[in-house]
Amino acid sequence: MSGTPGSLRTRLLLRIGAALAAVCAAMALAAVLAQRALLLDHLDGRVMDAAEHGLAVASLRPGDDRDLTFPAGNGHPDGLLAARLDARGAVTAAAVTRPDREPLTLTAGQRAALRGLAPDGTPHTRTVPGLGTYRVTGLDASGVQILAGLPMDDVRDVLNRLVVVEAVVGAAGLAVAGCVCAVVVRRQLRPLGRVAATAADLARAPLGHDRLTGLPRVAEADTDPGSEAGRVGAALNRMIDQVETDRAARRLSEERMRRFLADAGHELRTPLASIVGYAELMNRGTGPVEPMLAWRRVSAESARMTGLVEDLLLLARLDEGRPPRSAEVDLVALVAEAVREARAADPERTWRLALHLDASALVIGDETGLGKAVANLLANARAHTPPGTTVVAAVEATAERRVIRVRDDGPGIPTHLLASVFDRFTRADASRSRRGPGDAGSGLGLAVVEAIASAHGGRTAVRSAPGHTEFTVELPPATATEGEPPLPAEVSGLSEQR
Repeated sequence: MSGTPGSLRTRLLLRIGAALAAVCAAMALAAVLAQRALLLDHLDGRVMDAAEHGLAVASLRPGDDRDLTFPAGNGHPDGLLAARLDARGAVTAAAVTRPDREPLTLTAGQRAALRGLAPDGTPHTRTVPGLGTYRVTGLDASGVQILAGLPMDDVRDVLNRLVVVEAVVGAAGLAVAGCVCAVVVRRQLRPLGRVAATAADLARAPLGHDRLTGLPRVAEADTDPGSEAGRVGAALNRMIDQVETDRAARRLSEERMRRFLADAGHELRTPLASIVGYAELMNRGTGPVEPMLAWRRVSAESARMTGLVEDLLLLARLDEGRPPRSAEVDLVALVAEAVREARAADPERTWRLALHLDASALVIGDETGLGKAVANLLANARAHTPPGTTVVAAVEATAERRVIRVRDDGPGIPTHLLASVFDRFTRADASRSRRGPGDAGSGLGLAVVEAIASAHGGRTAVRSAPGHTEFTVELPPATATEGEPPLPAEVSGLSEQR
């Protein structure tokens, strides 16, 4: 990850540096203020000692408010400021001590800086022209009022040196901390940088290519779910897997579509050619084919073409999400009628109806669509089982669900087709050859069943093994019939055989 001005690393370093600088400044300010308070407290103690000593000396001559003999003795610190006040609090005399010399009397301008100080023992800070800044306090004892003060030069010198030291130490500490943070941030952001590089490589990959394989992925070490970068890397890998999976599914769907279009074209072309051929023969009025036979073949081929087109249109309507017509449908009557039609159309197989009813078998839906679904299941059994097979269409009804089952004892469905048996364009016979119009379907029958069940809020399933194949269509019950009492025992388990 580069260190450009807009990069995450640069922003982190700037924010961390600003935070560290603010913390260092706050700590330095707190240290200076604490040290200043400590030094002022110590200086105030010395000032108070000097004031008490001066008051004791001045009290020896209480009548003379111009007497300044108290700073003339030994033991006073250099720079001691002393002043006498009259009864009104005005400065009558003031002087400051000097090393090895007599005290220096303050001028009127300098005494003016002391004006307004009350002798109440409270320390004050005053700047005396020509002398500097002083810490001054005053005391009063039996009418004797004095002021005493000491210069703050030492305090300021100590504070200035402290500020310089803290500035130097703080700058050095910030430099060291900045270097350490830069190393740590760079190291911690390396996985994110590798993830970003992988994403950039993925963006340059030809995602639209037909052979979408070998896309760059984030290394396993950079997909640790315990870190933010690891979660991003794992999410990117999942996205890449999804892209490849979707692309593979799309390729498979396109291959199936191309296969179906080729098969549909072949199936439409064959009956169309037959229709055209027989129509020409009938137009000539002569030929080896009788007109009645020709009309029957034309009708059969037309029905075959119509069924294929109707299945395609039905799937297209269901794909658009159009809700089916809603009306109460009795599944028992629906399945019984479908079994009767199958029995009439195919006497070579045994067709049975089985009922297992603990509640009424009513559902809300489109009777025509549900009838087509049941008819397709029976037609599928007829197309893919040998003569003599027993096919049972069962209806089960409970308070929670309505189920249609179509099972047979035929050879079963190949294992490799079970997962895709309800997919469109799936056929057991992958070839385009047909022995007759009814030999095999176009691969849309079970897809239509699944689409109709989904449109009614239901679902489909299949189980198959040699000797037992069962298709299941589960539908939600009609709301008005939920909670109805079970049907009489003589109705439950009713069966109708051929």
